[in-house]
Parts: sequence; C-alpha cells; structure tokens
Amino acid sequence: MTATLYKIPESVLVVIYTPSGQVLLIRRADAGTWQSVTGSKDFPHEDWADTATREVFEETGIDARHPHCRLQDWQLENVYDIYPAWRWRYHPDVSRNTERVFGLSVPEQTPITLSPAEHTDWQWLHWQAAADHCFSPSNAEAILMLPRFENRIGL
Repeated sequence: MTATLYKIPESVLVVIYTPSGQVLLIRRADAGTWQSVTGSKDFPHEDWADTATREVFEETGIDARHPHCRLQDWQLENVYDIYPAWRWRYHPDVSRNTERVFGLSVPEQTPITLSPAEHTDWQWLHWQAAADHCFSPSNAEAILMLPRFENRIGL
C-alpha cells in the first residue's frame, strides 16, 4: 500500500523586481496565465524563507541568496479558497491555502532560466503593468504593494 502525498496548503508568492521598478512575470505551462513565482512548502516545518528561496531557484534559476539579491519577507499572508480545478492535489479535507508574500530585489538584466515543465515564457514589466497582467488577484495586490516595501525603487 502506498501513501498518497498531498500538497501542503501553505505556499509562497515572491514578487521579483529590479531597482528601476521592473517586475518579473512568468507564464504557467498548465494554464497559460502570467504570475510571479509561487510554490508550496515541501514539508510542514519548512521555513517560509527557505521555501521562497527554493521556489525562486526552481522556477527562474535566480539564487535569492546571491549577495546582489535581497529577499524580504513582507510579513503578509493571503488565505484563499483553492480553485476547484486544483483541489485534487490537496487532502480531501483541505479547501483553503495560506500564501506568504515576499519581495526579491535583483539587479537589472538578471538572467532567467525557466523550468520548462512549469513555465513557458517570462517578461519584465513596469510594476503597474505587471499587476494588470496577473491572473491572480492576490498576486496583483502584492505587486501594487511594492512601493510600500521598497522605497529605493525608481517608481
């Protein structure tokens, strides 16, 4: 008998941005929608920052621990209903997800290496345009909060 492994209903959302106010969006392979980096914890006690660092590297190839990068926990959490189309990934008793929001400042012209199983394209957009381009309302809201968390950005 094999145990069923369900996704943990705790995830991160990482807004990746440059000093000039450009935000990285990546296109999901399964839905074709644009978003920031997102991903679930691999185990229940995984640290939020470790989850964010891992997901950023897996999805974009960016090392969030590089000295020229700055990962910041925005101390915000979104709790939302899991879309019915994706609920099968979670335990049958689970219907809501908690998403912790991070910002990641990276240098201009940071190279991107996508995980082709997860994403098909990437683009840098001005932060306001990036918010308009996102499928997820919580992702758009997080991008619009960027000026609150990054006063050095050229907004």
